[in-house]
Amino acid sequence: MSPFLDLPPLSAADFAAIEDKVAALLHTSADVIVTQGEALLPLEAAIRSAARPGSTALNIVTGPYGQTFGNWLRDCGATVVDLAVPFDTAVTAAQVAEALAAHPAIDFVSLVHAEAATGNTNPVAEIAAVVRAHGALLMVDAVASVAAEPLLTDAWGIDLCVIGGQKAMGGPAGVSAVSVSERAWERIAANPAAPRRSYLSLLDWKERWTDAGRTTLPHAPAQLEMLALGACLDRIAAAGLPAVIARHRAAAAAVRAGVRALGTVAPFVPDDAHAAPVATTLRTPAGLSAAGLAADLLRLDPTLPVQPGGGALADSMLRVNHYGPAASLATVRAFLTALATTLGADGGADTVAGADAGSALKAADAAWESAVAAG
Repeated sequence: MSPFLDLPPLSAADFAAIEDKVAALLHTSADVIVTQGEALLPLEAAIRSAARPGSTALNIVTGPYGQTFGNWLRDCGATVVDLAVPFDTAVTAAQVAEALAAHPAIDFVSLVHAEAATGNTNPVAEIAAVVRAHGALLMVDAVASVAAEPLLTDAWGIDLCVIGGQKAMGGPAGVSAVSVSERAWERIAANPAAPRRSYLSLLDWKERWTDAGRTTLPHAPAQLEMLALGACLDRIAAAGLPAVIARHRAAAAAVRAGVRALGTVAPFVPDDAHAAPVATTLRTPAGLSAAGLAADLLRLDPTLPVQPGGGALADSMLRVNHYGPAASLATVRAFLTALATTLGADGGADTVAGADAGSALKAADAAWESAVAAG
């Protein structure tokens, strides 16, 4: 019999302890609600709880998730102002300030911290300061940034911060969490359209669990997923969050340095300051299909964390996921070696005929060491 079948039931105290560990990871004293589902659950719950008919929302679009948030906001009856920038760059606090000044009625802002799908990251601290000065509520999707880069929820003034465990945390995909500030709770409570008696209801959780003292769970917990979340939080605490962040930064720096040394493919996000540490996206030249390149790489090494871009980017973007256990120099070196081998074997890629991984590996090693030393 599997030892997992003999586990004692997860108690309310166990569940509350995991919430407290999430709060510590997010550097917040706000209420944290752990939701039993993929991170789209608390993301939609946060928007449908805080957005209301007649309100005006600024939706910052730097990738596909921003587009999804805009659809939810409109469905809630909000007037939506989209601030969209090219997916190979980041939005700036100045651009956000300009949008807020042009639309003074904005009272809610949605933002993705890091876009794993496109490989960019946004300066949340600077943007949050602008949003707070305007008086709007800020929701941040930190699913791809938590544990990969700094995330100071309270210090930055994030009202709704949503995370998932499956990326840099190296945990399960079936549980997620959202922190809710007092300002956010006040707005949600005053919203007659906020979900109630619903799986999307944050208010139900607050009333039946948080405000009730966290002594009786309102449902049967997903035992294995919750234990996995607790385990990955413990691993991060044991390693030290700064060390985990440094490892992800080093992986991104090493991939970018290696592919630049190799040539042919180049970072999709050209500015290093705009690049997310959780995943590196690469732009392939005309005539070199990213989907075909990904397939060739995986045939060579099925363990490589690579995939083509989504939708229209499938032919021109290759994504390298270096998060969680894959944020390692060994993974980076394996990818670069396979990339050099694959490109060198492509008779049609004249610019890399006979490609040698040596220069790429040397550049990656140097970039890794420099990033780790910088912390």
